Amino acid sequence: MSSKFKRSALGARVPHEKKTSGMATVAMPLPEKIVLPMQQHIGAPCTPTVKKGDAVLVGTVVGAAGGFVGAAIHSGVSGTVEAVETVHMPNGRSVPAVVIRADGEQTPDPACVPPEVTDHASLIAAVQACGLVGLGGAGFPTAVKLSPKDLSAIDTLVINGAECEPYITSDNREFLECSESVMRGIAAVKQHLGIKKVVIGIERNKPEAIDLMFSLVKNDPDYSVMPLQSRYPQGAEKVLIEKTTGREVPRGGLPADAGVIVLNVTTVSTLGKYLATGMPLTTKRLTVDGDAIGEAKNVEVVIGTPIGDVLDFCGVKDDVSKILMGGPMMGTAVADPAFPVLKQNNALVAFGPAAAALPAPGPCIRCGNCINACPMGLSPVEIAGAYTKNDGEMLDKLMVDLCIGCGTCSYVCPAKRPVTQTMNLAKAVWQKNKNGGKK
Repeated sequence: MSSKFKRSALGARVPHEKKTSGMATVAMPLPEKIVLPMQQHIGAPCTPTVKKGDAVLVGTVVGAAGGFVGAAIHSGVSGTVEAVETVHMPNGRSVPAVVIRADGEQTPDPACVPPEVTDHASLIAAVQACGLVGLGGAGFPTAVKLSPKDLSAIDTLVINGAECEPYITSDNREFLECSESVMRGIAAVKQHLGIKKVVIGIERNKPEAIDLMFSLVKNDPDYSVMPLQSRYPQGAEKVLIEKTTGREVPRGGLPADAGVIVLNVTTVSTLGKYLATGMPLTTKRLTVDGDAIGEAKNVEVVIGTPIGDVLDFCGVKDDVSKILMGGPMMGTAVADPAFPVLKQNNALVAFGPAAAALPAPGPCIRCGNCINACPMGLSPVEIAGAYTKNDGEMLDKLMVDLCIGCGTCSYVCPAKRPVTQTMNLAKAVWQKNKNGGKK
């Protein structure tokens, strides 16, 4: 089986539900306290750098990165550390968290000054000091992404403005409200990494953002804006690379292996803001929507704000049955509304009983919908069979490791089978087989 498919032509036509696209961001009132888990990125958790009773300011480091694959965590309020306690993440992992009681003054830390960036090394240092991670949902430390093994092999910077999940419009608002910082961040990455070409990919259902970006780059031949088909998962990194450059990331490889670096638009805009102000990543824009929300909004919140506070700000109906961090396709279910907003959150979606109910799965009818829709050209039907047989070698031949967990297969399945969950379990079997039977 080959992975050579026209991946970007596949996927699913999911409902847009982007009624907040024209809604300007509103600032939420300061919370009484914030909770900052030390795991807000891919990589090792941060180590708390404060203790109970310590005074902190806006921008003060409260969590030090536990290695290069990490990102520092900063306080978004001035106040007093109330506790350093353990919290349980949605994935079941327990990590330390710093709880800060806000004093309402929002006094900035005097250490937060614009960085001096003159080359690649100083740009990476600035990105690390900002605590920047992928803000489209992945949470991959940006400093790592901007430090490829062979910098000379990178010729294209792709800005991900696809925002293909239903409901979410926070990236669209970043384009429209913060275009200056978007362009500043792009220019810095382009200059200090020596990248020649910039492609800004935006789905066609965001015409205002497309027009604005066209107007800003039209006189620079190094920049281009590519309107993308509104089809999920257009914003998946490998799909986006293929659509914008015609290149395919090799199996087991990274975008850098295709000569590309991909940055989410809010990520690069946050960098632009940090270069101008010196204030690290302490706030986040969220789209708050769903049929259980009283008034859908785009809201700017302090990172660490309890999710329940955000929902109360927008108003919720009495029958909230499910809360998701992120969109309905790849979002993470939240069991406790006391859990805080994290860096990589871009939406909170709340559903009532009807929308939250899972349909009863039926038997697979071998219709092939999951095969035709898979953006990575995989065969979920065959993978499910190999998984049932615990056949790691066959799963390797079927390249289950290429699955990006986008949920398209489950969405298009007429039998409503948990195809995505089976794919994830199959990847675990594949990994165990690859490791010689070890987990």
